[in-house]
Amino acid sequence: MEEFYSGFAQQARDLAEKADPFTRRRLLDLAKRYDAKSRPTGNARPLPPPRTSPPSTLFSGPGEA
Repeated sequence: MEEFYSGFAQQARDLAEKADPFTRRRLLDLAKRYDAKSRPTGNARPLPPPRTSPPSTLFSGPGEA
């Protein structure tokens, strides 16, 4: 998958060389995003552990708090 996105990033850069300034900026931004996807992210925030029981507010009846 990493090679797939890095290939798209290079294609966007190649097209940007021949594009007008507005399109060039958009293509280079797109290439940055593809580069980010092509690198594995080791610093992603881990998901919190799953709950083992629902919150206690679901079990309190009317008038109970």
